[in-house]
Amino acid sequence: MAEESAWNRTVLRVNNERLLLGRLRADGATSRAELARITGLSKPTVSTALGRLERAGLVREVGKVANAGRGRSPVLYEADPTAGYAMGIDIGRSWIRAAVTDLDGVVLGRGEERNQADDADSLVATAAALARRVAAQAGLEWSSVLHTVVGSPGVTDSATHSVRYAENLPGWGRQGATDLLQRELGTGLEVVNDANLAALGEYSVGAGQGCELFVYLLVGTGIGAGIVAGGKLFLGAHGAAGEVGYLPWGTDGTDGTYGAADAAGGANGTDGGAGSSAGDAPTRGMLEDAAAGEAVLALARASGLTEVGSAKEVFDAARAGDERALAVVGLEAERLAHAVAAVAAVIDPALVVLGGGIGDNADLLLEPLRAALHRITPLRPGLVPSQLGGDAVLRGAIATAVTAARERAFEVWNAG
Repeated sequence: MAEESAWNRTVLRVNNERLLLGRLRADGATSRAELARITGLSKPTVSTALGRLERAGLVREVGKVANAGRGRSPVLYEADPTAGYAMGIDIGRSWIRAAVTDLDGVVLGRGEERNQADDADSLVATAAALARRVAAQAGLEWSSVLHTVVGSPGVTDSATHSVRYAENLPGWGRQGATDLLQRELGTGLEVVNDANLAALGEYSVGAGQGCELFVYLLVGTGIGAGIVAGGKLFLGAHGAAGEVGYLPWGTDGTDGTYGAADAAGGANGTDGGAGSSAGDAPTRGMLEDAAAGEAVLALARASGLTEVGSAKEVFDAARAGDERALAVVGLEAERLAHAVAAVAAVIDPALVVLGGGIGDNADLLLEPLRAALHRITPLRPGLVPSQLGGDAVLRGAIATAVTAARERAFEVWNAG
């Protein structure tokens, strides 16, 4: 009975401290009396808990309430944002980006490096070295970084920690790759789908703020979608919800939907179906093969734009008024419209946010995309460009890492 009573007292104390810390994070600088009023805890309980939190470095004094009358001015407390730090990493096919923040989510340092890795070992080494360099440049000891969140293509298997469906990152799907990264970093680690993190980023500080149900459509080297419902990610039964790049692609060629598009060539310089040849009836393939970055380049070259070397150059040519490039943009918009139509039919989101290396060309894509939607479906969610652009994945990683680092700081102190 004595042991049970002691356990209950410990649990109650920890819960009280967690409650007070949470209120300080939510409300900012607050006095002990105000905390007692808000939480319903007694003033002595609040004072004892704040004393413990202050000695642990989780809470600090930040001044006093201005008091025009007599008596002592109440002391104001806040959650100490320097009690630990969080790291976000965005691993893309072309670039790796990293940023370190305090526990308030304030970015203290960031950096980027071209991704030239051709296997898992070099990818891990590059990402870990960049993260440590960013922390050092911010003047931080690496040991104070408590949690890291990595955004990458693919879906992390919770049982094996391996990343599935990340074909654009050589070796990243190898079993043990993420475990190697955790050993290199020595922090808490989560590896999260990049479109999911981008969706969280837009929900936190971008175009999705306040939206109960929206989808972030990431179009770049690959295609994926992040679904946010009620402020939380919807992942599906196996974490693969939103993997729209695997939607089937192609028709029997009789409905005319793709007639103009297919005449210009698809992802492999053909009609968009893998293995088909020009002039053949469209075959079923993956939407990613038909509408991601390489597909845009293939469409352009099949249209006679042989001088372009990247999807970016295709969009640049379209902005300059090149009619062939503008036609390619129209074809790309029509293909993306089918992804949006599928999402609208299954999820019925209020909003679809378009982003990613290709999607960030919303100034060119949105108008023809909306027109295509009107032709193919009566279900038309709102369509808006990303507000965060290339920072969306990193912003989502930061937001997720900060939440975990706050909890980790509290748990490490209590465990000690």
